[in-house]
Amino acid sequence: MSRRFFTLDVFTEAALAGNPLAVVLDGEGLDDGRMQAIAREFNLSETVFVLEPRNPVNTARVRIFTPARELPFAGHPTVGTAALLAQLRAPDLLAAQDLRIVLEEGIGDLVCVARRRRGQALAATFDLPRRPERLEAAPPPAPEIARGLGLAAEDIGFSRHAPSLFTAGAPYLFVPVRSLAAIGRARPVDMRWNADGGPATFLYTSEVVEAGSAYHARMFAGGWGVTEDPATGSAAAAFAGVTVAFDRPGDGERVMTIEQGFEMGRPSRIALRLEIEGGALLSVSIGGAAVVVSSGALTL
Repeated sequence: MSRRFFTLDVFTEAALAGNPLAVVLDGEGLDDGRMQAIAREFNLSETVFVLEPRNPVNTARVRIFTPARELPFAGHPTVGTAALLAQLRAPDLLAAQDLRIVLEEGIGDLVCVARRRRGQALAATFDLPRRPERLEAAPPPAPEIARGLGLAAEDIGFSRHAPSLFTAGAPYLFVPVRSLAAIGRARPVDMRWNADGGPATFLYTSEVVEAGSAYHARMFAGGWGVTEDPATGSAAAAFAGVTVAFDRPGDGERVMTIEQGFEMGRPSRIALRLEIEGGALLSVSIGGAAVVVSSGALTL
């Protein structure tokens, strides 16, 4: 059987930057093992398999695999798949107006809005189906985190920010790093907290490369089969909880850009929008651009 696929670069307006993604459009009939093997074959941070929706009013059901495991939710696969399906299924309508795409994922139905402005790249945003949650477990001590990342203890923390554990569908250890120089030296030396499906590590600093960015970030997840990720939408989603906890922003809407992937030569820009009322997080959305890079067919 021939199964169509596309690859995209997500969270970028230019090809060969951002976070690569594979989308297999004809996922019906593939079992878990076959999907996992195909994801290993693509060897990208995530591969998406598109299936018929359980609820016919929705656009599609999707399953998301890293080279090592399935994820219930991930940000750049959601953005890339929503943009791609809108372009493939209704290109003329997408050229005239934004389109609503609903993807059924492991954490629930994600409502996305795809757009294509004249002269601009494909793009999509999605609202989180649930707000970020702080995990009950305590994060590892800062000296242990520093050793695990090849850093010194004094590199960890800035302002009010301290290591924390949050999830918006996938668990992350959030590690504040004092400077761009320090975050550039980081490497996954001994991240034992990421073993056996444990939290991935999202490092961030308020020193940035590009004017207009709020934070500079890196993400390591060797335990998930991803040594380093160029852009991590699920971490950005959970980071909404981090910024509310430590930055304590005032009520209203806050929009910020998280830059990531620069150390990998794949600069990425993730748009994060928060709505806050009474000091509490009401809603979170993630967005970014996507560029189709290749297409083909799997003869499986």
